[in-house]
Amino acid sequence: MRCEQLTEHLAAVAADGAELSDEAAQAHVESCLRCQAELAQYRKLLKALRTLRTEVLVPAPGLVTDILTNIEARGERSAMRSVIKGRKLAYVGGVTLAATAGGAAALLVLSRRKLRAAS
Repeated sequence: MRCEQLTEHLAAVAADGAELSDEAAQAHVESCLRCQAELAQYRKLLKALRTLRTEVLVPAPGLVTDILTNIEARGERSAMRSVIKGRKLAYVGGVTLAATAGGAAALLVLSRRKLRAAS
């Protein structure tokens, strides 16, 4: 039996608290320090998880209010950035439109002068 073949079985054994049903697997684990260490790690992890399940954490006074205040402040800053970005875009668009209109007006005036001069 090889260690790689037992990996999933060791997790199940640790979770169930049972022994390996296969005699070859049992003999391998008894003689293999790597598999013994892995089984011990699984058991240690499960014990820690069970402890966390029963532990109740009480937030510090004002923590929830602080969190909500920070979320609101960040939302307002983000909204202000969007407004400023929108204003900059509108300004650039307005300048571009004005420049285009000015250029078109200049071309119109020049073309009319050429027509009058040709007549």
